[in-house]
Parts: sequence; C-alpha cells; structure tokens
Amino acid sequence: MNVTATEGIAMWSLVQHASLPVQLVMLLLLAASVLSWTMIFRKWFALKSAKLAADRFEAKFWSGTNLNQMFSEQSRNDTNVTGMAGIFVEGFREYKRLHQQANIQPMDILVGVQRAMRVGLSREIDYLETHLSFLATVGSTSPYVGLFGTVWGIMNSFRSLGMVQQATIAHVAPGIAEALIATAIGLFAAIPAVIAYNRYSNNVERLVTRYEIFMEEFASILQRQAFASRA
Repeated sequence: MNVTATEGIAMWSLVQHASLPVQLVMLLLLAASVLSWTMIFRKWFALKSAKLAADRFEAKFWSGTNLNQMFSEQSRNDTNVTGMAGIFVEGFREYKRLHQQANIQPMDILVGVQRAMRVGLSREIDYLETHLSFLATVGSTSPYVGLFGTVWGIMNSFRSLGMVQQATIAHVAPGIAEALIATAIGLFAAIPAVIAYNRYSNNVERLVTRYEIFMEEFASILQRQAFASRA
C-alpha cells in the first residue's frame, strides 16, 4: 500500500473516531462546500450567458436595426427576455404606450421610460446577485464553524488527560489531529467561496454598469424621437 493511501485511511479513521459534535461540524462544512461549488458553477454559467447575451444584443442594437422591428422580435418571447434585451423591451413598451397619449409632453415620456427601465434593471440585478449572499456567508462563517470543531476536539483531548496517570503526546495527538481536520475542512469550504464571491461580484458590477450605460444611451435616442414627433 502506498503512502498516499495509508495517509487517506489514517485521516478517515480520525474522522470516524472523532466526537459527535466534531463529526457534525465536519458534515455541516462538507455540505456547505458541496452547495458552494454547485452555486459557483451555476453562477459561472449564468454570468457567462448574461455577458454573451449582452454582447449579441448590443451588436444588433447598434447595427441600425429599426427599433419597432427589434421590439417585435424581442417581445415575441416576452417571458424569456432577460438582461439588456429585457431592459430594452420594458423601456420601449412604456415609450409606445405613453407616445400614444395626445397631451403628454416629451419629458414626461422620457421620465416614464426611465422609470420602466429602472424597474427592469432592478429585476436584472436581483437575478445576477442570486446565490452571491450564500457564497459570502459560506466564505465568512466556515472558518469559524471549523474553529468551533477544533476547539471542541482539543477540549476533549485535554479532558482525557485527566483520566490517565502518565500523560504523553500519544494521548492527545489523535484528538488534536481530528480537531485540526475540522479547521482544514472549514478553510476548504471558505476559500473557494470567497474567491468566487469576489470575482462574481466584480462581474455583476461590470454587467450592471453596461446596463446603465445602455439605459442612458437608449433614453437619449427615445428623447430625440419624442421631441421630433411632437415638433
């Protein structure tokens, strides 16, 4: 049997013989780690999809496509429209609704359009930030949960010293080792969650900035159209 296999068996034996509170801590941290990695991959795919969708929409929008035609295409599957396209649909729908009113001023149309797009932006931000709070929670609490398991295991180890006449390192080493495993699992759960949270938060911020820039540019286009139609 090679050294790696022997170390793996020894570590598993330490986990098996750990006290119940320490085992519960380990189980909780492993569950948090599995959920964290699941959220990490799901969020990676979601943000990548949102970025690609924004790239495609901007390329089409600035290619000179007729806005009415683009609105018809995007709103055809209204339930599936998200991201920058969703903000566009919300804004242009409100523009068309207000533009049909005879006695409304162009600036009032613009205010209504901006309000509709802000609602759409809020919806998109809520979607983009989904699961980020979970990653932040795992990243910030897992080391402390692991530390609790470590403290508990060390307390048991020192308590067992009072039951022997001659204390040696052999009496406390297994308990301390199993306690330190809890800390290691806590760090294993926390580090990827913190890295993913920081990276994804930056990606979300950059996407939201793109959405806001598009909103300003689109509002300017609609403002010019509104004033031209009322002239």
